[in-house]
Amino acid sequence: MRYLEPLFRPPAEAESFILQATHGCSWNTCTFCGMYRGRPFQVRPLQELLAEIEEARVYADEVRHVFVADGDALVLPMGHWEPILEALAVTFPRLRRVSAYATARNILEKTPEELHRLRGKGLSLLYIGPESGDDETLRRIGKGSSAVEHIEAARRAQAAGIDQSLMFLLGIGGRSRSEAHARASGRLATAMDPKYLSTLTLTVVPGTPLARQSAFELPDVRGLLQELRWFIEEATPSAAIFRSNHASNYLPIGGRLPRDRASILAAIDAALEGQVTLRPEWARGL
Repeated sequence: MRYLEPLFRPPAEAESFILQATHGCSWNTCTFCGMYRGRPFQVRPLQELLAEIEEARVYADEVRHVFVADGDALVLPMGHWEPILEALAVTFPRLRRVSAYATARNILEKTPEELHRLRGKGLSLLYIGPESGDDETLRRIGKGSSAVEHIEAARRAQAAGIDQSLMFLLGIGGRSRSEAHARASGRLATAMDPKYLSTLTLTVVPGTPLARQSAFELPDVRGLLQELRWFIEEATPSAAIFRSNHASNYLPIGGRLPRDRASILAAIDAALEGQVTLRPEWARGL
């Protein structure tokens, strides 16, 4: 495989075959994100991608999951997506899931009929990072879509039968929007109603626009735990697998929402009261 590093993928895709169908992110203006800084966005030639899928045929009996990278690969035109999905299905007979990162904009740029076609050919999971449900925070971080637009994107994905894995970012509202951000994020998670739901903790990455904003203040550890509590108080999806075990988080925790809300809140309260050992700084990462 010919990968342009660094290559990013969700933790759940650690065992997946990764097809780097694009380089970078087509939006690439989120103020906090340093993943694709300085990397011009490119859609790789279709024939290169089909050749890489063919090269991977030697792993045909092993591949169950495929992750299509980079940052928002759903932006690929249908003229790329359909041949790619068809080739993956033929090459990997035991394939159970094809997934990709996506933004609300990517989804809304596809017609409902196109989303149905993608699902029919095997695209079954989209990783979406609203980051916040607070429109003022979304504006400040340059996300490019409002809470209402994220809800509509989720509705269209669900109508097509495509599952969602949502990611919200503790601390991204700064101290000034901490509670508004956390509670609105929980409400947005409820409205988008994903299959999978996670929270990560903001790391201010040097060189990003956010790092140059002297007015931005990241909440302290206690403030971040309180944000997590506010988020869980508000998040009532119909049946979501919740995880907050990413390496960026101080308190690894998980369960199902809404079923396990009480036990999750109790664990957060124990952490707030100093009864739980938090992940040390040296063990945290992006």
